[in-house]
Amino acid sequence: MKNLVEKLNQDFATFAKDAASQIESGNKAAGQRARKVSLEIEKALKDFRKKSIEAAK
Repeated sequence: MKNLVEKLNQDFATFAKDAASQIESGNKAAGQRARKVSLEIEKALKDFRKKSIEAAK
């Protein structure tokens, strides 16, 4: 679970950097990278939820 949280933190940082680059400079490639990592974040959050529920039992 610790590794999953670390991966989420890295993905959030990557998303924030790429999203800011798209917003500030209109970098289309950065927007595409941000969208891609947002899908990875979504999957990781679902996995976190499953593991968290299992750990709470």
